[in-house]
Amino acid sequence: MPEINEKKNDSSARFREIRAILRKYHVTRGITPEKLRQILEDLGPTYVKLGQIMSLHSDILPKRYCDELMKLTSDVDPMPFSDVLDVLTHSYRCDPYEIFRTIEENPLGSASIAQVHRASLKSGEEVVVKVQRKGIYDTMARDIGLLHRLVSHMPPVGGLADVADFDMVLDEMWSVAQEEMDFLKEAANMQEFRKLNRDILYVYVPELFREYTTDRVLVMEYVDGIAIDDAEALLGLGYDLDEIGAKFVDNYIKQIMDDGFFHADPHPGNVKIRDGKIVWLDMGMMGRLTERLRQIMGRGVKGIALHDVRMVEEAVIELGDFQEPPNRRKLYEDLRNYLDKYGSENMGDISISTAVLDMFDVMKNNGIALPHGVTMLGRSLAQMEGVFAKISPDISMSAIAEQRVTQQMFHDIDWRDELTTDGRRLWRSMSKSVEIPGLATDALKEYLSGESRMNLRLNLSQPTVVIIRAAVRNLVIGMCIAALLVGSAILCTTDMSPKIFGIPALGFLGFFIATMATAFFTLRFFWETWLRKRVHRRRKARKMRKRRSGSIPR
Repeated sequence: MPEINEKKNDSSARFREIRAILRKYHVTRGITPEKLRQILEDLGPTYVKLGQIMSLHSDILPKRYCDELMKLTSDVDPMPFSDVLDVLTHSYRCDPYEIFRTIEENPLGSASIAQVHRASLKSGEEVVVKVQRKGIYDTMARDIGLLHRLVSHMPPVGGLADVADFDMVLDEMWSVAQEEMDFLKEAANMQEFRKLNRDILYVYVPELFREYTTDRVLVMEYVDGIAIDDAEALLGLGYDLDEIGAKFVDNYIKQIMDDGFFHADPHPGNVKIRDGKIVWLDMGMMGRLTERLRQIMGRGVKGIALHDVRMVEEAVIELGDFQEPPNRRKLYEDLRNYLDKYGSENMGDISISTAVLDMFDVMKNNGIALPHGVTMLGRSLAQMEGVFAKISPDISMSAIAEQRVTQQMFHDIDWRDELTTDGRRLWRSMSKSVEIPGLATDALKEYLSGESRMNLRLNLSQPTVVIIRAAVRNLVIGMCIAALLVGSAILCTTDMSPKIFGIPALGFLGFFIATMATAFFTLRFFWETWLRKRVHRRRKARKMRKRRSGSIPR
């Protein structure tokens, strides 16, 4: 019982602290990208991590918010070494020094979720031990729950509240954070990534010591190398930076196109160069694309290359999850503008990350939700381009991607199947073309004899039907009130008795009823508008929560 009261007091104190920080930045006046980043920095390491997760999701937040949140740094003060030993002891159910010969007290790096220490096993292998921060899961769960409470009291005034469902953002952040805090999941990612790249001679993935890995501790081979963007150090050792850049991009395109399993956080701290090989580290945040998603995306890329709006539109509709029936006209116009911007350019001159993020904006503006793996792709490509620009500024990342895509397309084509399919289409077209003269003659005869008819079928969405019904209802009510006012005005010109305030009582009653009816229906209109928006937000949030995995603390 005392422990429960202590947790309640702790939550109440933290709630007041968060509320004070939000009040300090006047969030009711709107939340700009800079203000959001400053708020998260003031709230502490947990919120910095949540901000970094948010920056990866351009489908939820506008690009300007994501760009600003990318500036958040994950370096925080390390937890005491005594806490590290406590976590190790709790995870192994024994003294850590029964497993490790040495553990360096000073960490190699310290982030909001975990910190890394160099160590050596009893068997002599040099390893890296990634230790989860003590109590971080409970802390993040508590803070997410408190933010849900605060969001429910926040008025929708300007800034972020106008462009994103904050409850949905929090749910997505918590779902991703849960995955990153499960080191067994990261261990499985390492093993899968290592297997998929085992035949790539210039790629290396550290060996995992599975027997010493738990949900809160991860042990892997120690790899000493040079950060991939440290051009000066790499040149000093005689490396060809253009070769490194080309292989870096080529391997990443392979991860996306061939494997459907890619590193979603490829910043320089997670990619090193050692012995002429690219070493990939930290598999806590990975993206996954199914075979179906890759095929759909491939058709979309083909449509962009051919400047075929319909092909791109079909790919977008098949790829996304619509929150409500789409406005096909608006979607078509947005995609046509997108193709006007990118379709006529040489692929080698296009910024891949910008093109992907612009497509995300088109889908977001049309109410299309994206699969989880696709949302992570845009920001990871932006990180890739940033690294590539530092080491190979004279080479286009998109040119390398174009070469890879072209080779893959020719490699994957089943020429026999393509010829068979195209032959069937040609035969069907020729068969139908024979009927065209006869059909045209029949149509002209009907037209000249005045017997031609045209059938129109309108498929209206439910929201459109509701709007039309409401418009007709309001029009009828307005006409009735207008008739009542006109009739009352005519009565007031007569000398009819009895009278109220010098005018016929019947005319006064008509004016009174018309005034009250006008006031009632005006208030009802504003109430229904507000209620409709509130129901729409809740329905949208429920749909997105069902689509996302992971339990959500409240």
